[in-house]
Amino acid sequence: MKNTVILLIFVGIISSCTKEEDTNSKKEPDKNTIKFNETLNYGTMTDQEGNIYKTIKIGGQTWMAENLKTSKFRNGDPIPNEADQDLWYALTTGAYCNYNNDINISATYGKLYNWYAVNDSRNIAPEGWHVPTASEWTELSDFLGHNTVAGGKLKESDTIHWSKQGPLSRLIPATNESGFTGLPGGIRSNIECRGIRDLGSFWIFGYTSSNGNLGYRVLEVDKHYFDSKQALKYLGISVRCIKD
Repeated sequence: MKNTVILLIFVGIISSCTKEEDTNSKKEPDKNTIKFNETLNYGTMTDQEGNIYKTIKIGGQTWMAENLKTSKFRNGDPIPNEADQDLWYALTTGAYCNYNNDINISATYGKLYNWYAVNDSRNIAPEGWHVPTASEWTELSDFLGHNTVAGGKLKESDTIHWSKQGPLSRLIPATNESGFTGLPGGIRSNIECRGIRDLGSFWIFGYTSSNGNLGYRVLEVDKHYFDSKQALKYLGISVRCIKD
């Protein structure tokens, strides 16, 4: 009888632990699931490699709602994947990388491309799409109320992919009300990959500053701005395309 009671208690403990683990597993977010704005209607598009993306209309523009993942130019030629950091820095031709050379990261956050890939005549953008110019990025941010507030409306909400919501989130939270669903895919510098989950960077096509630098737009975890920053050609930066 005593052994039976002990056995029943042991079985009860195991059952209780199993139920708790099942409950917790349901609460754990899927890190590979992008949180789109469920109140909006998204379209879809397919790139030259067969990757399918959601698209969203914002004002008079139609944008990709995910970061570009292709490893091919529009004509089918491969875009080289350069994993070595020193070789990446020395490149003068188009290339992409996966953040920290982890293909599982790029499956969600997209690939990082150097300027040579973005500016290649074979075209990195899918048919009917292009890498946005400075004026097109400005039109987007102005439609959302200017650079000073657009960041919160462009960023994916919640902390599934962003490491946190910034200190001003109580005033201007990351709502993703635009549907753009900006992701923090980080950046590749001349030294390392950095900023995953804290920084979303996007190339500006055709922009050159007075000192010869290029440009990109950036979303940052602790800011509600949508800033413009200067870039050098070797940087690895995300790409969002806009419809022609």
